[in-house]
Amino acid sequence: MKSEDVAEYLKAHPEFFAENAPLLADVSLPHPHGGRAISIGERQILALREKIRLLESKLAELIQFGEENDAIGDKVHRVSLALLMARNLDALMHAVYFNLREDFAVPHALLRLWGGAPARPDLPEFSEVSKELRVFTENLTNPYCGPHAVYETASLFGEDAERLLSFAMVALRAEQTFGLLVLASEDAERFYPEMGTLYLKRLGELVSVAFMRHLGEG
Repeated sequence: MKSEDVAEYLKAHPEFFAENAPLLADVSLPHPHGGRAISIGERQILALREKIRLLESKLAELIQFGEENDAIGDKVHRVSLALLMARNLDALMHAVYFNLREDFAVPHALLRLWGGAPARPDLPEFSEVSKELRVFTENLTNPYCGPHAVYETASLFGEDAERLLSFAMVALRAEQTFGLLVLASEDAERFYPEMGTLYLKRLGELVSVAFMRHLGEG
């Protein structure tokens, strides 16, 4: 008889130990963390304690994730309010940069707008970008995160460029792609390829809709 057969028999006949109660006192098992023998009851208690420890650890992890998501949700809410309150293009750009810096601790951020965006040569956000960058942005179905800046985006940060080690790029689009939001960090682990991009994508959608309200100004 194999050990699997014994296990299946005991599962199928839970009354076995009730009918053979003295056996429980005679059977001893090795301690999981030592060499001494213990009873089945002690072994069950140790197993339950280990299971409880694992469950408590998992619960603490879930609580931490929940608290982090609540904090991010509050930040996204504040950004949404700021974008809604912006009365003109300049106020909107200020809201984007200010909230990224103050709420999300992203001091290095920039916008580039093209296509149907208003002609504002006085603002760097409307500076010409390369065709390659436009094509890259149009093909972004999800935000890009990684250690490398795409095309000329690193140079757009001027003197700060040499200190930047990770980047996130979010397409701005309505029916068509009309711009790009670039976030950068001096921390190499801030934006990495395997990170979740749900909130970055939502941020891009919020900013896109906000800018659509002001297209045609000027």
